[in-house]
Amino acid sequence: MAAKTPAKEILRVENLHVEVDGKSILKGVNLTINSGEVHALMGRNGSGKSTLSYALMGHPKYTITQGKIIFLGQDITEMSPDERARLGLSLAFQYPVAIPGVSVSNFLRAAVKAKRGKDVPVKEFRAELKKVMGELGVPNEFLSRYINDGFSGGEKKRLEIMQLEMLKPSLAVLDETDSGLDIDALKTVSEGVNRLVTPESESGILLITHYQRILNYVKPHFVHIFEDGKIIKTGGSELSKKLEEEGYDWVPGMSSRNLDLSQATST
Repeated sequence: MAAKTPAKEILRVENLHVEVDGKSILKGVNLTINSGEVHALMGRNGSGKSTLSYALMGHPKYTITQGKIIFLGQDITEMSPDERARLGLSLAFQYPVAIPGVSVSNFLRAAVKAKRGKDVPVKEFRAELKKVMGELGVPNEFLSRYINDGFSGGEKKRLEIMQLEMLKPSLAVLDETDSGLDIDALKTVSEGVNRLVTPESESGILLITHYQRILNYVKPHFVHIFEDGKIIKTGGSELSKKLEEEGYDWVPGMSSRNLDLSQATST
């Protein structure tokens, strides 16, 4: 049996405050993720979960007004998204965009080259890609299609996981990856997520979700409840099950409110 790799700190978020269009969304987020850990972030619509994911990735619309983000020992608070990506930070989007004219194969090879900082021999790249495709049940013709152009919801999420498995990021932030998946696609995607983080892994995962169902397949080490731009409670996997059964009103610090669809952009 292989010895377990000692855990190392991947991400440390310190007192992070973020504004979007002049409106304060994140109000003091503190979070540490170590290698080999899966962290689930749960909360109502409008609590700021997706804002955290975009701020971590460096989206220019999300202005950090206070605090800092430490990734693999480096302060990346002022870094551009491509610099963060090259360091090993990756974001799987809730709604992946289509890129007509760019094939899946060409996109993945360019991404792998950028991440590794060198060209990858064709034979080596194809061998890696075929292995990942087999694990995800992706057919060969998938490679010649344009990125997310005419893709079903399940195909989009499979491509997101393909990217993660090929790029092998140090931290994968998954923003509602379970959204719109049927049970078979959910199982396949979850298996891909589980391959990214093992006891011997040097990677970590931040999984943003509304529902318990993906957590039946991806077991989190920590579950955080997000409300009004900050984490208000942390527990183990049992916390997500209690939320599924009882909702959020019992959580200390959780305000009672009706769903406000106008806040959907800051979920």
